[in-house]
Amino acid sequence: MYILELIWDYVIPFLFVLTVLIYVHEWGHYSIARLNNVRVEVFSIGFGPEIYGWTNKAGTRWKISAIPLGGYVKMFGEDAMAEKERELTPEELAVSFHQKSLGQRAAIVSAGPLANFLFAIVLLAGLLSIVGTPRQMAGVGEILPGSAAAEARMMTGDRIISINGEPLASFDDLIEVVSANPGVRLEFIILRDGLEIPIAAIPRPVTRENAAGQPVVIGQLGVRSDPNQVVYRRQNPVQATLMAVEQTVVMSMKILSYVGEMISGSRSADDLGGPLRIAQMSGQMAQGGIVNLIFFMAALSINLGLINLFPIPLLDGGHLFFYMFEAVLGRPLSPRTQDYGFRFGLILVFLLMIFATWNDLVALKVFELIREFIT
Repeated sequence: MYILELIWDYVIPFLFVLTVLIYVHEWGHYSIARLNNVRVEVFSIGFGPEIYGWTNKAGTRWKISAIPLGGYVKMFGEDAMAEKERELTPEELAVSFHQKSLGQRAAIVSAGPLANFLFAIVLLAGLLSIVGTPRQMAGVGEILPGSAAAEARMMTGDRIISINGEPLASFDDLIEVVSANPGVRLEFIILRDGLEIPIAAIPRPVTRENAAGQPVVIGQLGVRSDPNQVVYRRQNPVQATLMAVEQTVVMSMKILSYVGEMISGSRSADDLGGPLRIAQMSGQMAQGGIVNLIFFMAALSINLGLINLFPIPLLDGGHLFFYMFEAVLGRPLSPRTQDYGFRFGLILVFLLMIFATWNDLVALKVFELIREFIT
């Protein structure tokens, strides 16, 4: 029974999330390849032996493979060495990836990561349009002992609807008014159990540093926001899209900053997760509801797109890195150089997978569970 629950709660959400993101990524490559008249021989979700597949009218073999930890699109003419082994017909030259211009090849390779970014923007814009952005109401959560709020007998669950007759729309409005009135008596209207109750309180003066590092005196009421008092405001499609683009850029910058800190040694790499951690988070997000799962998919899609742009041979960014040299030199790098590069990339990616999986096993305490089982 436990195994079935584990599969339902974690494995199935993980496979769903991974399959969707891989499909989006490979569809990016596939669509731009077909747009540039490149013959796509295989579109595979997963690696290894084929479990199920079919061939479409364009000659592409669409298949689901046994190992669901990735995917690929195989295009005719990707292997330049194999292309040189025999003379191609004019029809084959017309649909060969290798025969396309540098700009066309770069566009096909870039399309996978870009599809992931666009997919994340669509998901985030959908959430902002349908669910909306959360706004913390001026609700009273935790009350600090001995604070102005405690002396005024405010209670957790109260909602402050106005101060000195001015209505409050959010907790930020409450902070703004209270901060600007240290030591000043304020007249609050509190909504409690459906009744409006007048309460007076005097914010305590406290000294804080402003953005310039200078000391300033502000008022403090002594309450934290109530996490249960939240309203969601839906955005129109244009505003939602702009906000989704902004969030995608911000997430990308945070990921790059995190990677930079790991490389410089200022941050531990222990938080670097692999498939097991992704499976755990997929299950947790799925149990938290469809909104959490969609947001997680958007964040993971951004990660996938960004990582694939890293200049590591074997990844899309590695191909683009080689194309950059081709643009500068006016000719492709030698097959031998590219071969060594791809071998290095394969080893590096393999070592990163091992390291990430090791982190997963340690974080999920798998070794401790095995030890307890044996003893």
